[in-house]
Amino acid sequence: MVADALPSCLAPTAPICPLFQVYGYAMFKDGVEARVAYPTEGFSGEVAGRSFHNGRFVQRLRQAAAAEPRLTLRQSTVRALAGADGGPWVEGRSPVCGVVHRASPGAPPATARAHLTVVCDGMYSNLRAKLSTPSIAAPSFFVGLILRNVTLPAPSHGHVVLMAPSPVLFYPISSGEVRCLVDIPGTSLPSTSTGALAAHLLGVVAPQVPACLRDEFVAAVGRGGMRSMQNKQMPANPVHVPGALLLGDSFNMRHPLTGGGMTVALSDAALLTKVLSALPDFADPAATALATASFYTSRKPLAATINTLANALYAVFCAKDDPAHDAMRGACFDYLKRGGSCAAGPVALLSGLRPRPSVLVAHFFAVAAFGVGRLLLPRPTLGGVRLALALLATATAIIVPIIRSEGVRAVFFPYLAPAPRLDKAVLDAAFACAAPRGGGGEGGGHPAPSPPARGALRTRLAAVAG
Repeated sequence: MVADALPSCLAPTAPICPLFQVYGYAMFKDGVEARVAYPTEGFSGEVAGRSFHNGRFVQRLRQAAAAEPRLTLRQSTVRALAGADGGPWVEGRSPVCGVVHRASPGAPPATARAHLTVVCDGMYSNLRAKLSTPSIAAPSFFVGLILRNVTLPAPSHGHVVLMAPSPVLFYPISSGEVRCLVDIPGTSLPSTSTGALAAHLLGVVAPQVPACLRDEFVAAVGRGGMRSMQNKQMPANPVHVPGALLLGDSFNMRHPLTGGGMTVALSDAALLTKVLSALPDFADPAATALATASFYTSRKPLAATINTLANALYAVFCAKDDPAHDAMRGACFDYLKRGGSCAAGPVALLSGLRPRPSVLVAHFFAVAAFGVGRLLLPRPTLGGVRLALALLATATAIIVPIIRSEGVRAVFFPYLAPAPRLDKAVLDAAFACAAPRGGGGEGGGHPAPSPPARGALRTRLAAVAG
């Protein structure tokens, strides 16, 4: 994650959530190290990556939100989106007008009303299906361990170790702790209760861990307390509903190998703030719908770039029993190891410093061309030509499906991609949230627009609906 500024509450010196500056990545393959730095030239201020303990970071964000005097923080369990009548929202009948929630398991359901509801209920969202057409892939799991009192080979760098069958990450989360994330491909984990997971970590992963970290890695496995999470990929494919907006992992996910999810999340939050701050309020359903539609479009260059690169790198860095894939994997590592523009371009894309999807694809096939050149020089052989053609086919098979899932126009021409469409069936009911309301719910009532204004709003909403 790269940022040129952080809120004061999230400063690296904050005692609850230390944020460690990192200046690039250290990659390891077959005992060889390659360091790639963030290309920060031309950027003002303190530009660096941040590594941190995710749980403490989220808690710090909650504390910062609670301290905001203009915000009321309530903790409850949301059961459904709310419609104009205060009950569960039904698609096609009205805009979203808030949420139906329970403050505690035995409490009666209540309705919290709002002109705009931001749905950000995470990777296990139970609300996204109403606001998007999700297509979710689950390629692997992360198993997390904490290594204590170790010195990373490359201080102030994130560490990626290319192992078989898949990469392993190391990064600091406190002054004395290093987070290790072991990627395990597949849709199920080895059993913890039978000891299969520990056996995999000790028998397969540990021998490939850098020597300076290996003993503590083995000790961390012995201490237990390992945590696991399923890694998911999901392109952004929103269904634009007036009164609602998707955000975070409920909306868009990519493989977490590169840490790109946090970069996209913070970028989306900053962009949404900019888009919504131009509105005097959210009571105008057409203006709010136009603003949220512009957010979905404006986020595409950065999000599509990071999504595509994260998913492509994971596919390349996984080891396979395939000579062409192994050649592509080695070419990618050696290409980044060359430094200069070979490293600066991809890392600028990865960090979000220069989110240009066309440059991403150019570098990806430059890696393939680099690998082909190594196979054909100093003089081509029949076996080398065959392997080179197979490498090109492998590269194409990796990148093309990822671009298709993101959307060709979203990747290359994001501002030419069609804006999310509003459901025309809700146009006549689009003013329900602005109509006078009383009793039965939270939030009070809001004045209804005058008849002339209603006609103007219908026209603007119809334009958004296409």
